[in-house]
Amino acid sequence: MTKTGEFIRSFGIVILVLFVICVLCIGIYPSYGQQSDELEFTLDIASATVPLPNIFRPNIDLSGRGFHRDSIWPQQIAASAAIDEWQKAVGFKGLYRIQYNFWEISQFTKNKNLQNSLLGNYEKIISNINEAGGTVILDIFGTPAGLGKVLDKRSLPQNLKAFKDLIKRHIRHLSCDKKYNIWYEVWSAPDLEDFFLGRKQEYLNLYRAIAEAVKELEAETKIHIPLGGPSTSWWFQNFDGNTIVTPERSLIYELIQFCHRNRLPLDFISWHGFSSDPQAEKQATIYNKFSVSLVRDWLTYFRFDKNTPLIVDEWNYDRGINVLPERKEESFIAASYIPARLRNMREAGLSYQLYFSLEDFQNNKEGVIRNTGIFWFDSESSEYKGGPKASYNTFRMLGLLGDNLFLSSDKFKDEFCGVIATQGKDSVALLIYNYIDPEAVIGYLSRVLGSLKSAERKALLNLIKTDRLDRIMQGQLEPSRLALTGKTRAVLKKAKELSDRAAKFKSASRNLKLGIKNLKENYLYQRYLVDSSCSSNCKFIPAEEKEIHPAADLYEEILTLAPYSVNLIILKPKPREPEAVAPQAPAQVTDAAQPAEKTSDTTAATQVKKE
Repeated sequence: MTKTGEFIRSFGIVILVLFVICVLCIGIYPSYGQQSDELEFTLDIASATVPLPNIFRPNIDLSGRGFHRDSIWPQQIAASAAIDEWQKAVGFKGLYRIQYNFWEISQFTKNKNLQNSLLGNYEKIISNINEAGGTVILDIFGTPAGLGKVLDKRSLPQNLKAFKDLIKRHIRHLSCDKKYNIWYEVWSAPDLEDFFLGRKQEYLNLYRAIAEAVKELEAETKIHIPLGGPSTSWWFQNFDGNTIVTPERSLIYELIQFCHRNRLPLDFISWHGFSSDPQAEKQATIYNKFSVSLVRDWLTYFRFDKNTPLIVDEWNYDRGINVLPERKEESFIAASYIPARLRNMREAGLSYQLYFSLEDFQNNKEGVIRNTGIFWFDSESSEYKGGPKASYNTFRMLGLLGDNLFLSSDKFKDEFCGVIATQGKDSVALLIYNYIDPEAVIGYLSRVLGSLKSAERKALLNLIKTDRLDRIMQGQLEPSRLALTGKTRAVLKKAKELSDRAAKFKSASRNLKLGIKNLKENYLYQRYLVDSSCSSNCKFIPAEEKEIHPAADLYEEILTLAPYSVNLIILKPKPREPEAVAPQAPAQVTDAAQPAEKTSDTTAATQVKKE
């Protein structure tokens, strides 16, 4: 778990503060390929496909609420009712993250029955995920009382050997004895003081202790046990408040280098990415590479597998505020953000993602109130009282996608709208979204800052610090009147174009001319919808159902895309009606066929049947 925007505190000067406020939105230059008001997309269902990338799976971090009246239910995990609802409707086939809190587990050291019950609840969730074919990322977090330098779950373990032995016992039980499919992640947001009371080298030493435990178990059991991290608050972050200008100072870089020098396993790399910008993974850097490509280059340089999984293990719609209406009263906004961000994650080359979180947080001991969940709940109710938000239905839509992605989806280019077209065993599914970043200009500028020269960056940040950027976007100030380079003026010109289009489409629907080729038969058409008509407890039922009868193998329709909406269209061949069978005439019995001797009625009937 992390708090978006908290890393801002680590910056000591105003320029860096402003810079990080920008990068909270993150993403590179916008795609202006198809930018007309009217949209058009044609899908040929006989065209090429690839296996559906894992990035589109409905993966989620199972965290929630932060407190439970039942002391033996893991306090950082969502209520069992919310988990059961997800399991029933979406399933556990993907990747799921659980915070394994050793501080909490240690609270029951003197009562083994309660401790075993708590561990049993953790294990039940892990087992259910594995039985469904899913994988668990178990986040190792929380130093037990008595093992830390201070009496705080965030504390660095004072006795690393004792901590290593503790971790080793748990990994042995879960991965070696029970053989659960688990990836272990070392801590969460260690670069933030709210989550780790230590420095860079202390975190690296902690990672080494756990890595050595894993290596020893692997040598003993011949079972591979995946280990990774560092789950930083952003991909370029470090303990000293780094910026995108110097990504090589990131904790991710330090961890890769450290594992290489000490021959430690590093099976995946993780970080957080809270933002309102769907192109958050497309930040420009001074190396002319996006973050994902740059990290893969680091892996290659230090002789790790270039294809090591890269995971954004916590992300959500975010503008640096703990409680947002876009995640509750207007949760259709966050719902439309989800597929927009996923499509850009896939284009950037990410391996996996985990949405944060299953349930909201409130009334916990830490005083954390965050409405990041796809489920809300009433903390005042003595019984479970909660329900899904609109974002939950977007995940249900993702769960209905087919197992293969049509490559033609990539050809649809628009700044705000997108299509994810898939093919299943007996169906075609098209997920169509319309999301407009409320902070589109800041998101765009933050994406290009890393590619500018130092003087150009300072000039742009000065515009952001004053009211001149707003005046430029409102057409009250011409960039040509300012002492700026040609490149900076070009950036501002694109930002102004984007600002005008975003302002227009925030309140205006757009029409999509949708065509589907090679439909050889009649189809049943279902369309599901998430939009402003519902934000909470929305029923997941088709908004439209019909039969379609394509003419000349082509089906066409005009689909109206409201701002901040998601449509899922599912086409299935209509089952053929059984052919009518003509009734047979009853057999006739003639006098010549009558037997010479009189028989009973039963015998006569039998004789007729034989004839």
